[in-house]
Amino acid sequence: MSAGNESFVTEFFIIGFPGLQPDFYNLVSAVLFIVYCCTVVGNSIVLILFAIHNILHKPMYFIYLNLVVSDLILSTTTLPKIIVRYWFQAGLTYFFSCFLQMYLVHYCATVTSFILLIMALDRYVAICYPLRYPMIIKNSTVHIFNCTAWVLAHPPCISIVIKAYPLPYCASNIVLHLYCDHIAVTTLACIEWIQYSLPFFVFAMVIFLVPLAFIVFSYCSIIVAVLKIATTQGRFKTLSTCSGQLIIIALYYIPRCVIYLLINIGITFNTDVHISITMLYSLVPPMINPLIYCLRTKEIKQILIKQFKRKQVHV
Repeated sequence: MSAGNESFVTEFFIIGFPGLQPDFYNLVSAVLFIVYCCTVVGNSIVLILFAIHNILHKPMYFIYLNLVVSDLILSTTTLPKIIVRYWFQAGLTYFFSCFLQMYLVHYCATVTSFILLIMALDRYVAICYPLRYPMIIKNSTVHIFNCTAWVLAHPPCISIVIKAYPLPYCASNIVLHLYCDHIAVTTLACIEWIQYSLPFFVFAMVIFLVPLAFIVFSYCSIIVAVLKIATTQGRFKTLSTCSGQLIIIALYYIPRCVIYLLINIGITFNTDVHISITMLYSLVPPMINPLIYCLRTKEIKQILIKQFKRKQVHV
């Protein structure tokens, strides 16, 4: 599983949870398989509903549609490989495949960060400038924002992969992660990793903290605007329009911020705990997001209720 200092790694072995005993491999693979199935089914239902119901062809849903696509790509890029690793003990992945997975993981994470920013912008304009919302947030405007998110996410992600690919991987090829994460892979290179990691750290801070800063600003402005509403019922109704998005944003950012903060103040984690937290903010939200949106969005909820009633009538 490892090579000497004079030979170079041609394959990586994704270990997953280092402390997991073989007796639990089938259980973990079954849980991950359920997570993947729920993710695919839930997000596919949203895609189908969007395709067949014109009532959902609104800016807010176009934004969410891009989040659905990003979630599907991320889950399909990561979960099948780790499921196979535990189900069939097949954790080997080719050198190029590992870096392709690395690119897709960071690309989807970056796109998601930008999409959440667009979500916050949508709610900011809708609540703080309701009369101007139809003029500012149009379908065409949202399409431009969404396309810009997908395009802007590409250069920084491809650059970190291009920089990581030619490094001399001449020691261990065991990746202590659920997938080919940038840090988990590049720490295997025979280099002074701390110096190499600085540009990536700056990239991560810009990609996540800049959108997060605007998101925090937008929701602070939303809270101020809501407090100016005279009636309690009006406040509740206004806040309910962004509650689903707020939950999705919290699921994505809070675990990331907590783990980055604890690491930077010197608190170290057990590898299994670290991987579990990573899974919490990268692989679980794509499964939960469709459920949140279906339960918290009026139009989708009404469509699902109508579909359910029709099936009962036919039965």
